[in-house]
Amino acid sequence: MPELPEVETIKRDLEKILTGAILKKIIPYNLRFLEKNNLSLQEFKSLEGERLNSFLRKGKFLALLFKERALILHLGLTGSLLLNSKNSSPSPHNIFSLIFDQGELLFRDPRKFGKVFLLSMDDLSTFLNHLGVDALELTFEELKKILQGHRGRVKNLLLNQRIIAGLGNIYTDELLFRAKISPFRRGMELSEEEIYRLYQEMQSLLAEAIALRGSSIRDYVDSEGKKGRFQEKHLVYGKSGTPCPICQTILKRTIIAQRGTTYCPNCQK
Repeated sequence: MPELPEVETIKRDLEKILTGAILKKIIPYNLRFLEKNNLSLQEFKSLEGERLNSFLRKGKFLALLFKERALILHLGLTGSLLLNSKNSSPSPHNIFSLIFDQGELLFRDPRKFGKVFLLSMDDLSTFLNHLGVDALELTFEELKKILQGHRGRVKNLLLNQRIIAGLGNIYTDELLFRAKISPFRRGMELSEEEIYRLYQEMQSLLAEAIALRGSSIRDYVDSEGKKGRFQEKHLVYGKSGTPCPICQTILKRTIIAQRGTTYCPNCQK
């Protein structure tokens, strides 16, 4: 699933090309997908003729901001947003195309777990307030308050989008390993020193992942249809059964928060 670095990469690409563009036409390819998301075709096409003023990302959600409404997108497990794709003809994977005067944006989702909805600006604010603080904007004091105020396991807390928005399984595994913190630890058990180390590693990890345009494990591609490169820097994610890159102890895999979790039992005691 695209996480914060992947969605942020796409956002930065799109805003360079489409900010200020006029939405000329909407071409729906999969009406069932729109219906599943409670978005009528008539309501959707009412955006035609409007100017796209800006983009906003919070967590894993991307918002296209028009004058009075926002089109919200979540890429789910396999969604992608492609600029000026050469393969925008109807297919089972294509959901819709937005034809702007400055380019075409195709939303494609093979497994159909993505989301799309149209909100007023007031409803957008309400929606965003239901998400936790964005991981890229999180301060050390906010992280300390969050962790010290919860008895839950630290991995559960990092994955909870209502507490911290943007992190998923890839980046929580990588983050906890780099910070030398066991995913089994309880938030309120962590010392201030450990929380500060976790915070520093979080900011470094996200910055590096964005610089390398995200992680392409399975389906993720950027707006040009190209894969990211941060998977080349993964230290533990998806590598259970192999030696730890630091101490050579065999990495273990368990289930936490219904997610496969890879960790080093020696480095992350």
